Amino acid sequence: MKKSNTIKEMYQDERPYEKCQRFGAEYLTDAELLAVILRTGTRGENSLELSRRILHPDFGSQGLLSLHQWTWERLLQIRGIGRVKAIQILCLAELAKRMSKERAAEGLDFSSPEKIARYYMEEMRHKKREVLKLLLLNTRVKLISESSVSSGTADMTLVSPRELFIEALQKGASSMILLHNHPSGDPSPSTDDIRITKRIYEAGLLIGVELLDHIIIGNHCFVSLKDRGVFEETGS
Repeated sequence: MKKSNTIKEMYQDERPYEKCQRFGAEYLTDAELLAVILRTGTRGENSLELSRRILHPDFGSQGLLSLHQWTWERLLQIRGIGRVKAIQILCLAELAKRMSKERAAEGLDFSSPEKIARYYMEEMRHKKREVLKLLLLNTRVKLISESSVSSGTADMTLVSPRELFIEALQKGASSMILLHNHPSGDPSPSTDDIRITKRIYEAGLLIGVELLDHIIIGNHCFVSLKDRGVFEETGS
């Protein structure tokens, strides 16, 4: 059986800490960056080897994207991962999502489907269930509130138009945007997506709270039902 080298036994230029100090963090591999955060490995395995095993698990997820797939329960099943390391990994994944969202927030324009999708992409594309977000806007198309109003099964979002408009009227919204994810990664709208969107759009015209768009988030891609012409079909 091959004996694992400790970090101390590695050549200095190969040690993640020394490599970062000498060349900069951008020169570290994904596994080396994670190893720096985890600090220690487990018996017979240093932190770098443990990091490689986390980033490239046997069940198929590869690289940094695998961090978003881990849950508390699954992390604790990994040899060498205890309570502290599980918390470190979960917090790292959450921090990455928030950094991406903050970057996208710069110049966020709620009249632009592209900017809205980019802002919510990292938050929503990793979810295993469909989640529907309701974005309520004022007369200047500025965000009043954001809420998750429905969490459905793996392939269907359950939504009540009545629930949406009650919240919109209570908060004095002039318009709204709907946003939900497709766990499959394919944002193509289903028949139900189009049918429900048309119902909400028509109700909004009567109530006075216009539905500006319904954006479906996939894996690094999205669909705007307004851009697809769904609203024009409704009004015809």
